[in-house]
Amino acid sequence: MSEIKQEQQHPQARKDRETLDKILAGDMTEYNLAELARLRIRYRGFPGSRDVWSDIDKVLFRWNMTEEDLFEKTREIHRKGRVYRAQDSDSEDWM
Repeated sequence: MSEIKQEQQHPQARKDRETLDKILAGDMTEYNLAELARLRIRYRGFPGSRDVWSDIDKVLFRWNMTEEDLFEKTREIHRKGRVYRAQDSDSEDWM
C-alpha cells in the first residue's frame, strides 16, 4: 500500500501568503527577490502549501528567471548586506 502524504499548513503560511501577495503585485526589487528566495527555501520539500509553491513559480516565470537565477541574484544582494535595511540609511527597517 502506498503512503499518502497529508497536506499540511506551514506555521508561517498566513504571514508568508501576505508577503507573496505583495510580491505578486509588485516589481522585481532587491527586497522582493530576497523575500522570494527566502520563501522558495522555506517551502522546499514542505508537504503542503502547493499554492505558495505555484505562486513562487508564477513570479519566477513572469520575471523570466530560474531558481538558480534567483539564488544567484540574491547572493549578490546579500553580499551588499543592505536588503533588509531602510533605503539610503544605516538603520535597519524595524527601527
